[in-house]
Amino acid sequence: MVKAKWYKGNIHTHTTESDGDEAPEKVVRWYRQHGYDFLVLSDHNHLTLFEYAEGRRHYKKPLMIPGEEVSALVQAGGRSVPIHIGGIGISRVVEPVDAGQVVSTIQANIDAILDAGGIASINHPNYKWAFDHRELRQVKGASLVEVFNGHPGTNSDGGHGKPSGEQIWDGVLSANRVIFAAATDDSHNYHDFHPKRSNPGRGWLMVRSTEFSRDAIVNAIAAGEFYASTGIVLEEVEASPERICLRIEQWRDLIYQTRFTGRDGTVLAEAEGPEPSYKPGGDEGYVRATVRSSSPGERAWTQPVFLTG
Repeated sequence: MVKAKWYKGNIHTHTTESDGDEAPEKVVRWYRQHGYDFLVLSDHNHLTLFEYAEGRRHYKKPLMIPGEEVSALVQAGGRSVPIHIGGIGISRVVEPVDAGQVVSTIQANIDAILDAGGIASINHPNYKWAFDHRELRQVKGASLVEVFNGHPGTNSDGGHGKPSGEQIWDGVLSANRVIFAAATDDSHNYHDFHPKRSNPGRGWLMVRSTEFSRDAIVNAIAAGEFYASTGIVLEEVEASPERICLRIEQWRDLIYQTRFTGRDGTVLAEAEGPEPSYKPGGDEGYVRATVRSSSPGERAWTQPVFLTG
């Protein structure tokens, strides 16, 4: 039996083909030099296709997966609402659709991405406080929602009266919608590294697959065979209705705390240490885990296990 391996990748990346400040080949080079296995160039309303052509060298990594950030601006409720949906693994450029209302526009662009053979990611719902779980509960077909976005202007942690990306995710899961958590860079700036710049290397997916190919990686993401991270490495993830068990890579003397969460964002249990586990009782609705370390900003999110009890 072929053993599954973990592959690191970013699915939200911009270049000079939209509003990034570096050319595609140099963006790809940055991710290759920093150990990424796969990469999606997701320029706004543009399919940036990249083929390795650096002299006589041929690089196998990062594996390039075609993508686009399908971006529309809807006038609703007396304000302009940005709607950005990531298309991952698409076969052609997807033209954005303005369907007149927030929910109908989100749905129309998800449908267009699916029609182009891709999977859909709800990008940074809190960007300009665009929408939250109340709207996302009404749409179907999306595989992912960003719980963390590395752009400093996307309000991933929420605010007074505003849910965080993680809380939005719980709101959708609690409506029995299967959707997976993504952490992404949303990188735009590759020259000036600063907390207020949108730099690479802040959030990524760790995908588990027995095969390293474009289709295998996209299919694994669609199936939720990954965890999202901003720095924490999970050496193993065992998740079933019988048991959720993690093995966290210990780095130096960091302290790790894991929170297990269920329906409506209910905290089910908390555990410290590198090998947390939780045994579901059956009435939690779903169980997912959030891992934090004593190093500022380091988190990881596992995907939900839905229970039938």
